[in-house]
Amino acid sequence: MRKLYLIVMLCITYISSAQTLSYNDIGVLFSQEKINGTARYNAMSGAFGALGGDLSSIETNPAGAAVFLKSEFAISLNIRNIQTTANFYGNSELTDNDYSNLSQAGGVFVFKNNSPNWGNVALAFNYSTINNFENFWTASGNSGFAPISDFYDSDPVVYINSDGQYFENFIDGKNNKYSFTIASQYNDNLYVGASISTYSIEHYQNVLIEEYNNDGNENTFDVSQTQELFTYGDGFSFNIGFISKPTNNIRFGLAYQSPVWYTLSEDFSEYDVTIFENDLNTFSENSGVNAFDYKLRTPSKLTGSFAYIFDKQGLISVDYIYKNYSNTKLSNARFVAENQEFSTNLESVGELRIGTEWRFKDISVRGGYNINKSPYKNALESDNYEGFSFGAGYKFKGGKLDFSYQKYNNTTASYNFYPQYNQINSTELDSNTSRFTATLVLNI
Repeated sequence: MRKLYLIVMLCITYISSAQTLSYNDIGVLFSQEKINGTARYNAMSGAFGALGGDLSSIETNPAGAAVFLKSEFAISLNIRNIQTTANFYGNSELTDNDYSNLSQAGGVFVFKNNSPNWGNVALAFNYSTINNFENFWTASGNSGFAPISDFYDSDPVVYINSDGQYFENFIDGKNNKYSFTIASQYNDNLYVGASISTYSIEHYQNVLIEEYNNDGNENTFDVSQTQELFTYGDGFSFNIGFISKPTNNIRFGLAYQSPVWYTLSEDFSEYDVTIFENDLNTFSENSGVNAFDYKLRTPSKLTGSFAYIFDKQGLISVDYIYKNYSNTKLSNARFVAENQEFSTNLESVGELRIGTEWRFKDISVRGGYNINKSPYKNALESDNYEGFSFGAGYKFKGGKLDFSYQKYNNTTASYNFYPQYNQINSTELDSNTSRFTATLVLNI
């Protein structure tokens, strides 16, 4: 029994460095907003900062709510496919998953204004899923190194040979945004708007690691470990924006979104270990749930936009979004090392969005492209998040129906299941995401 107690204590020492996401990983993840709104917005890769007239566009620039000429309601559903290829020491595994959800719902109400300088006043509410975390992938291979057995030098039997490792990473949850906007038109060439947004966030991660080791004399030592991390909370931000119309064909947009101030809680279950020595279950231990509360401030966002309108035939629109990820900050506990890592390893980055739309009577066709640079200073070009989109819409009496398709790829990413071991490489991930969205818009 003394030997088994020693084994478990050493395992606890080993796995005290969590294989779930670190606080720095969470800080970056919760700071990102994906292009996930109405089908029209998605089809143009979110390049709407100087256009407005779309419920998802007012989350980029709230002045866009003043572009609406009449009240309307919109609801969007999407289907998402994620293909993840995990490479670990020459072994490649492909995981394919499909998910569906309500991605957007909202309405805008336009009120007449009798002021000589100010036009109609628009009030809008919009719900959107700005980040859907759902995913599952597996990886396996043989690093040739037995990290857990490194702790057993005092044991007469030392399991120094590795027969392989197996990993599972299951993620669930999403980040929802609720925006309340007011906007109006000043004279004939300026739209102004402001919004307040609240957020609800849930992120659940379950990581399984299995190791298969031996001592070279037919004695085996296998370990199965599970860690669970559930992070949840809420937040708020504000947004102000302007759209200028110097001519009938040209639009300029400028919007500032404040940081999102999150109040977060986590439930972490670790040290869930089962040991199989010579195929016999010798011990199992679970720490139970450890709770912790903290705060997160994400970086602010500045969006500059330009659009050219080809009368009633079509348009081309460009957005550039600037965010300084080094301003990410954790608080309400001792996060000196984590905040220093934000400052040292992250940088300011830009995201480019380009979209176009062309109209043929009641039918519209759309397309777009976007590239979002990785916020890590040492990132490779292949770490950037790049994608294209296209779609179409049909206008009918009383509303319209829109569809879009988006394709994104992140050709190189990594996940380190052994953050405390430089001897073992990270699992390299190739991710391809496609999303189909349908939106119903009804005039009110």
